[in-house]
Amino acid sequence: MATKVFINLPVNDLVKSRAFFTKLGYSVNEQFSDENAACLVISDSIFCMLLTNDYFKTFTNKPVADATKTTEVLIALDAASREEVIDLVAKAEDAGASIYREAQDHGWMYQHSFADLDGHQWEIIYMDESQTPE
Repeated sequence: MATKVFINLPVNDLVKSRAFFTKLGYSVNEQFSDENAACLVISDSIFCMLLTNDYFKTFTNKPVADATKTTEVLIALDAASREEVIDLVAKAEDAGASIYREAQDHGWMYQHSFADLDGHQWEIIYMDESQTPE
């Protein structure tokens, strides 16, 4: 059974992408980072490999999607509170992200979304599971 998740994303400018995500409060594991990749630490078990476009292409035989024109994946991360969702999305927008959907408040679940510098879509979600409808 898997114990860690590694998300691999192509980026146009690795330096700018590293700076963007560190502004959101994430760290970079330098042991797995170089001029082609940055290992973004999201949690103890979730990592996002930011890969230069040319390096990313070495891992696939398919064309690489332009995330500013198509949606290739929605990355959903949980948050500890509604306020954490609001704070993280505000930090992302201040760091250059675009908001592609307005916040959604379902009572028991609050979510908001942003697209990073390369157009990859991130969903930040707080769920009060004790209030989940049956």
